[in-house]
Amino acid sequence: MYLIITFLVLAFLLSFWTGYRRILRLQHLNQRRVVNGFVGAMILLTVISAGQWLDLISWDIAAHFTMFLYCIVSGFFFGFAIKMIALKRSAREVKYVYRSFWTDAAPNILAILIIVFGIYRTGILHFGPYTGIGITSGLSLLGFGLWGSTIKIVPEFRDKAILILDQSVSWKKVVAYRWQTENVLLIEYYTTDKKLTDFTTYIPPEEELRIERLLAKKLKEYHQDRKEMMSKQGNNP
Repeated sequence: MYLIITFLVLAFLLSFWTGYRRILRLQHLNQRRVVNGFVGAMILLTVISAGQWLDLISWDIAAHFTMFLYCIVSGFFFGFAIKMIALKRSAREVKYVYRSFWTDAAPNILAILIIVFGIYRTGILHFGPYTGIGITSGLSLLGFGLWGSTIKIVPEFRDKAILILDQSVSWKKVVAYRWQTENVLLIEYYTTDKKLTDFTTYIPPEEELRIERLLAKKLKEYHQDRKEMMSKQGNNP
């Protein structure tokens, strides 16, 4: 039992470190990878179920393996969530973010429901029975809910950086902005691997002047830092 718990804790800690380092981000996901991941998970579950049905895999082995997977998932999302909280703090206060029920309240409500269900799965709310699968699956839901509460589907323009989903873009990496359409703002910036990219976001008509003033102020404020960064990139292609 102690050996199993040790392996589960090590799996959680290793996965926590992976999540905190954000080795896998939302930008790495595409349709092919999502489909391949889903198919792989289904094949794995099918093999385990077939092994149990054929008496090739005992219930204990299947349960321990399932707990191991739950620990990996929970560790990753807890680590990622803690990192996102740290990024938000380092980016300081919010200067502008587009708020509506569907972009702000609805995702938070969903995250809270997932967290509550995760607590329920652990058995804490009804004081048992406590099982390994129940606790680890509850922790995975808790981690996922906490991670979801830190991810905003619209950009957050903060004092030191712009938060875009799970990315933090320093103002010195923001190169330019322009109106792609009447209410859609396009912002160009450099990624961590020195590639120029962009994102678009909806801005209500009554907020356009406010966001333009903020962007103009930040581009001017970080002009020298941006110039030095681009100069270094030119010297180190």
